[in-house]
Amino acid sequence: MNVVTLCLGILALGDASGYEIKKRFDGPLRRIQEPSFGSIYPALNRLTREGLVTCTVQAQDKRPDKKVYSITAEGRAHLKAELQKSLPGPDKVHSDFLVTMLFQEMLSPAFVAAAVDERIAFYRDLMTTLDCPAGQQSAAKDFVCGYGVAVCRAAIDYLEAYRRDLPAPEPAADPAAGQKERGVLVNPQAMEI
Repeated sequence: MNVVTLCLGILALGDASGYEIKKRFDGPLRRIQEPSFGSIYPALNRLTREGLVTCTVQAQDKRPDKKVYSITAEGRAHLKAELQKSLPGPDKVHSDFLVTMLFQEMLSPAFVAAAVDERIAFYRDLMTTLDCPAGQQSAAKDFVCGYGVAVCRAAIDYLEAYRRDLPAPEPAADPAAGQKERGVLVNPQAMEI
C-alpha cells in the first residue's frame, strides 16, 4: 500500500500532524508498514493540493507552528475507492531469522537454539505490545489486533515445539568460544581474518 493511502487511512481515524502520523507507525503498526518522515510529508502535501485533506496551522510557544491535517469528504471517498480498487496483495515477509534458519546445518546447535529462544522471546514481547482490549475498540481494530495475536501465538507454538526437538547444546569448554559463536567478540584484535 502506498504512503498516500496510509496517510488518508490514519487521518480517517482522526486529525493528526505529520509527526503524529509517523508516531502511529512507531507503535504496533510498525509491524505492518513503516513509512518514513521523508515519505509522509510529501504525501500530505500532495493530499492537500488535491483537496483530499485540509491543513490548519496551530501556533505553539517556543516551537515551530504545528500543521494539523484533517481528511475531507473527498478524501474519505478516495480512501474508500483506493482500498477497494483490488484485493490486497500477498503479505511480504522480511526475516533475517528465516534466512539464518535456512542455513542452520552450517551453524552450531547452540547457536540455533539461541536463535530460536530469541525469536520466541521476540513474539512474546510483541504480544505484550498488542494492546487488545476485546470489545473496547471498533470491530476493525479488534480484527487486526486479534489477527496479530493469533499470528504471534502460532509462531510461539511452532517455535516451542521445534525447540523441544533440538538436541541439547553441548557446554562450551572455553567461555570465550561460546561468546564468539554468538557473535560477541571478547577481543577484537584476536579475531582471525
